[in-house]
Amino acid sequence: MSYVAPLTPVLSNNWDQVRAWQIGSYERSGGYSALKRALTMQPADVVTAVKDSGLRGRGGAGFPTGLKWSFIPQDNPKPKYLVVNADESEPGTCKDIPLMLASPHTLVEGVIISSYAIRASVAFIYVRGEVLHVVRRLQQAVAEAKAAGYIGTNIQGSGYDLDVVVHAGAGAYICGEETALLDSLEGRRGQPRLRPPFPAVAGLYGCPTVINNVESIASVPAIIANGPDWFASMGTEKSKGMTLYSLSGHVTRPGQYEAPLGITLRELLDLAGGVRNGHQLKFWTPGGSSTPLLTAEHLDVPLDYEGVAGVGSMLGTKALQIFDETTCVVRAVLRWTEFYKHESCGKCTPCREGTWWLVQILERLEAGKGSEEDLDTLLDLCENILGRSFCALGDGATSPISSSIQYFKDEYIAHFKHGGCPFDPMASTLFATAGATV
Repeated sequence: MSYVAPLTPVLSNNWDQVRAWQIGSYERSGGYSALKRALTMQPADVVTAVKDSGLRGRGGAGFPTGLKWSFIPQDNPKPKYLVVNADESEPGTCKDIPLMLASPHTLVEGVIISSYAIRASVAFIYVRGEVLHVVRRLQQAVAEAKAAGYIGTNIQGSGYDLDVVVHAGAGAYICGEETALLDSLEGRRGQPRLRPPFPAVAGLYGCPTVINNVESIASVPAIIANGPDWFASMGTEKSKGMTLYSLSGHVTRPGQYEAPLGITLRELLDLAGGVRNGHQLKFWTPGGSSTPLLTAEHLDVPLDYEGVAGVGSMLGTKALQIFDETTCVVRAVLRWTEFYKHESCGKCTPCREGTWWLVQILERLEAGKGSEEDLDTLLDLCENILGRSFCALGDGATSPISSSIQYFKDEYIAHFKHGGCPFDPMASTLFATAGATV
């Protein structure tokens, strides 16, 4: 199944409306009609509709959302919770914050429908604390929804009760990991938990919990309003629906581009005016800095879960960071690795110690004081971190390093051959004598 159209505004359909963040504007655009429909359905039927739509988690892993909901044991007498992971902090990722800022009620309506589906009586939206303007906008949206009778006791006369809490985190990247988020939400230091038990069985406060990304939950109202077949008609056979692609970096018109899964970077760049004038694409990330980087030879790879995985990377959060030939790969990778070293929670040795050593070696290489043996050491370190750290932060830290050596080994070698970065920013090229390829 191929994608339907180059651009398909669904989540972003009302972003250009006057005061789109207010409930009146949202309702005029058809907002909360999906909730009213959902409340006439059985909760299990809502879960089935999301399952049938083929919606996969938009937070990076791509796990089927409806299937995740079905793991909640309804025979468990404990309370059920929905937790929305809005702790967007992956370098390059910038889709959830614009969505919450432009149309917070899209998320709030999705939260109510999703909570109803899993029979949760309390839902939490965990937002990155630094984006105070987003926190305030969500709090306003929740207050408006309560005043309109969409949140609270006996919602729309259905007998269903729900409370929604907007919680601001304290600025830790690790809290984007779902179990570390739960620890933070409970008032403890954010560190990943050992699994099993999984959150669906013992999550928040030891109770059954569903944790979903902002975009995943915000997609639910459109599925209920238009039907699962409508959603499944977009995208590809295994990656269905539309999604937000975030283009940033050396691109003429950076921003959010909503399109069905399966579109290519070449098509998105055409829509965004291409790489900035006078320059050429050198490398890019398909899903933020924690995904293996790709090059110009991958311009026609379908941007869906299977297509990107097929070339050795991950779709992740669809954070398409575009870098032209003026960028030094070694320097870019060093900056990313410094971030992961700083954000490591320190719980496990491979990540805590490994990221520190990765930075030391990359700093030496970038300064031109390394050797070819250092590249082997880097790859050896990556191998000992990948799959051996407590959570995916360690894995993500290795991705830009191993992939950059795969595609740009000559550029690494050029650094220590010339006693420093051979990159000439004035000429926007590498010295020909370095033997490096761009």
